[in-house]
Order: sequence, then structure tokens, then C-alpha cells
Amino acid sequence: MVKGADVSWLTEMENRGKKFHNPSGVEEDLFAILKGVGMNAIRLRVWVAPPDGYNALTDVLAKAKRAAAAGMDVLIDFHYSDSWADPGQQTIPASWTDRSLAALREQVAAHTIAVLSQLKQAGVPVRWVQVGNETNDGMLWPTGKASENMASFASLIDGGYGAVKSVYPQAKVIVHLSNGFDNSLFRWMFDGLKANGARWDVIGMSMYPAAHNWKLLNEQALANMNDMVTRYGKEVMVVECGMPWGQPLDARQFLADLIHKVQSVEKGRGIGVFYWEPEAYGNWKGYTLGAFDNSGKPTVALDAFR
Repeated sequence: MVKGADVSWLTEMENRGKKFHNPSGVEEDLFAILKGVGMNAIRLRVWVAPPDGYNALTDVLAKAKRAAAAGMDVLIDFHYSDSWADPGQQTIPASWTDRSLAALREQVAAHTIAVLSQLKQAGVPVRWVQVGNETNDGMLWPTGKASENMASFASLIDGGYGAVKSVYPQAKVIVHLSNGFDNSLFRWMFDGLKANGARWDVIGMSMYPAAHNWKLLNEQALANMNDMVTRYGKEVMVVECGMPWGQPLDARQFLADLIHKVQSVEKGRGIGVFYWEPEAYGNWKGYTLGAFDNSGKPTVALDAFR
């Protein structure tokens, strides 16, 4: 069972003076703390040319090498953008000036190969690669907007798939959507990708419920995961999840139940759960779904990973 966290904010937090402490209150490297609560993998996002350099190749490489040194596997999450890519925005990188489908497919492949080649040269154990982030309606809009041209999005996904396999043949390629409880969304997307010849290995999903509805949404997510396994014969993984840091007991119950449900997926094809930016604390960037308290220690929420 893969149990991990996306900690892409780590270097920026450290550079701003943030410290991390283990449950006993002793200052420690974040990767050691996460291993101590039962995690064995790290997820890192990649942006093409962010203005401040965070999440660009050099920054990603530094974090990935630290994860590898800590004995943790790595999931690389390509956004194919200069900033956040999610259901509300999938902005083409400023430097990708030719917006034709053929050009974008080549740029996706070249960027993917360039980043992964550096990671491989550094000895980083990349086991999974996301081609796109929360691509509920495709990526690289408008060219790859799935609701307008599913075939174009499928071509971009397939180009990314081939690029990943050319560097890390054994790595598993993930297509990631948000709202893992929404079966109709997942059927629409993966039916469309399959019909248009796209390749993928793992279906990734996000889960961000509230304290009042996590039980229902987890049940719906399990039903969706089992349907994905039956319908497409692929593995499934929760690549992002979180709950408000001020409700750690609720979050622990949610996470323990989610991990159990992923483990129970049919044919053993539920392979893992990643928490999104648990190390964020002290109202970092206004994000309130971290799982560390204001002293920089993990809350009881992360006990679910033990």
C-alpha cells in the first residue's frame, strides 16, 4: 500500500523560515517526520517556467533527491503549465507559443522527457507519473479541452504516456481527475480517452470532503473505484486528499476509512493514498487543509497512515 504526501511547498516554506517538528516536538527533516508516521512515498508537482522558480525543474530535483535519500518512492505530477492546473484553469505555458495540437503534443513529450531524464540521472526512484493535474475537462486549453475535442486531449495524454515510458519504462502513468466520488465524470472522461486510443496505467483522483459528508463521499468513491477497475481493468489511486486542520480527529477518521476502502478495492487494484501538503501550517498561503499544527508538528490526523 502506497501511503504518501505531496510536499511541493517544502523548499519555499524552509526558505521562509518554517521549521518542522516530530510528534515529540524535536526539530527534524520533514521526510523523516513523514516516514515516522508511516508514509513511504512523496508526490511533487512540476511547473514549466514559474516566475519564482518554485516547482520548476531545479526545485523539483532538489526535493526529489531528498525524498530518494530518505528511502521514499516518488510520484511526479506534471501540470503542463507555469502555475496551477486544476478543473478551473489549464493554461498553456507562456513559452509554448505554437498552440497547434501537433506542436503541443511535441512540447508535452519534450518537457516530460527533459524533467524525467534529470531525475533518472540523479537516481530518483520515480514510480508514478501524472500526465496532467485534475484534468476534469482536459488540459492545455483551448486545444486540449476535452468537452470540445476529446480526441485532442487523448492525443496529448498519449504523447505524455509515450514520453514517460521512454525514460522510466516501469513507471506507471496516471490520469488524474478531482471529485473521486463522481462516477459520471470518471466514466465520461475515461470512456472518451479509451475511445480515442489514449493509454494510461492508473486512474487518479482527489478527495476533499467536509466533516459532515466524508462517510457518504468515501462510500461513493469506493463504488467509483470498483467501477473503474471493472470497466477499464486499471489500478486506482487517491493522489490528493485533505480535510480542515482544525478538525484532526475527523480528519483521522476520514483518512483511516479512505485508506481501508482503497485497500479493499477489487482485485487488489487500489494502490495508494497521498495527502496534499500536510506540512502546511500557520495559515501558509491561506491553505487550511494541512495536517500539522501551528507549532509545526503533525496532528493526530496523520496517525491514520501508521
